[in-house]
Amino acid sequence: MPELPEVEVTRRGIAAPLAGAVVHTLRLGKPLRWPLGRAPASFAGLTIGDITRRGKYLWLPLTRGAVPEGGLLLHLGMSGSLGLHARAGEPGPHDHFDLVTDRGTLRLNDPRRFGAVVWSASLGDDPAATLLARLGPEPFDPELTPQRFHATLKQRRAPIKAVLLSGDAVVGAGNIYTCEALFQAAIHPALRADRISLPRADRLLAAVRQTLGRALALGGSTLRDFTDVHGASGAYQAEAAVYGREGQPCPRCGAPVKRRVMAQRSTYFCAICQKR
Repeated sequence: MPELPEVEVTRRGIAAPLAGAVVHTLRLGKPLRWPLGRAPASFAGLTIGDITRRGKYLWLPLTRGAVPEGGLLLHLGMSGSLGLHARAGEPGPHDHFDLVTDRGTLRLNDPRRFGAVVWSASLGDDPAATLLARLGPEPFDPELTPQRFHATLKQRRAPIKAVLLSGDAVVGAGNIYTCEALFQAAIHPALRADRISLPRADRLLAAVRQTLGRALALGGSTLRDFTDVHGASGAYQAEAAVYGREGQPCPRCGAPVKRRVMAQRSTYFCAICQKR
């Protein structure tokens, strides 16, 4: 599943080329997770503004002249990726959304169709407001202090792995990055969140930021489907210390890396280095 680094890599790839682009047509293929919410023909002539990201959602604001006309909220789902094509060919069986502009065609390819493209009058109106309401703070937000992060963890009795995946303590730490951050912070994934001390919470938040920052620098991770807007795969997975390395030696102590299913996801960790 594309996580925060992959979505941010995508945003960076389309933000500059599409800023100020004028929409010619909008095409929908097979149904995605939710209906578009507006007639495709009504998007003709709209101009795309500054593209932003919140969690794993992309927001493409639209105007007609100087008048705001809402925007498109995009989610890549489990297997989606966006491509920006100077000359897009005929859509394939998994190409379910095209936004044709005077700067090229933005195309969503999503084999499993868990992605979404919905129109909203603003980020403060539904459906955008409801979809974004439960997202936790952004990982690089300076207002997310170790104290604030720790206070959120103290309210949760679930394992720290599940809490990080839920996205309410910090948004965007998906499965691969959660495994890696917990390893960096030397915290066992099954440790209850409310038992983590402030110093360990400080160390964990720093590890989450370092892991996500490194993933961004490497173009994210490609485990199956994800590519950036130019079709390139991410490279972070090749640097993972524990993720996907079951039975291989821990890079710190040499003990075999363990795998356990937690929160319905494969969890990789070192039982020696990562303490409860």
